[in-house]
Amino acid sequence: MSDSNETSKFNIKRRGLMLVLSSPSGAGKSTISRALLDQNPDLTMSVSATTRPMRPGEVEGRDYYFINQEKFDEMVAAKEFLEHATVFGNSYGTPRLPVMDALNDGLDVLFDVDWQGTQQIRGNALEDLVSIFILPPSIEELERRLRTRAQDTEEVVQSRMAKATSEMSHWAEYDYVIINEDIQRSVREVNAIFSAERQKRQRQVGLINFVRELGVGQ
Repeated sequence: MSDSNETSKFNIKRRGLMLVLSSPSGAGKSTISRALLDQNPDLTMSVSATTRPMRPGEVEGRDYYFINQEKFDEMVAAKEFLEHATVFGNSYGTPRLPVMDALNDGLDVLFDVDWQGTQQIRGNALEDLVSIFILPPSIEELERRLRTRAQDTEEVVQSRMAKATSEMSHWAEYDYVIINEDIQRSVREVNAIFSAERQKRQRQVGLINFVRELGVGQ
């Protein structure tokens, strides 16, 4: 579904965008994200920096950028992260430079962050951000999906359900909201948003010159 080359013959280079998907656990965000990555070759997943140790099978620069706490703190002080947080004693953050390089090259970057991370990104790069919140069709369906996965204990399921209420209370802070009743339809809806946002005037670098060549003023 990539359309990054469609305007190249008109000497219009598209600037990429940052696509944020957020949802409570079990609402379908991971499934939608995988489908988007499969269907859009110019979409790449953001890579975070972390202070936690590398796990078996992980690759530097693909899964995370592995750095020590001192380096992480230096990057925070230098405002080199689009968003960052500390979770269970380990620090995580999205380095700004690789994302901006990707956007300048016409690539889109997908983020898997919560509402707090989304707020930070909005404060640091509002014009490049497109945010979508995924809601379940009902609380009962959300709980059913969590139990169907059969990979969490009862205690974990209850913890995720309690957290879901808090997370969903931030739905109004997002540009778009999708109720994920049917996963295939939800993927189509996200792709429709994605396609429309790619065509926004401010993301089409060189459009002004092209319009002038048509003999039309700004």
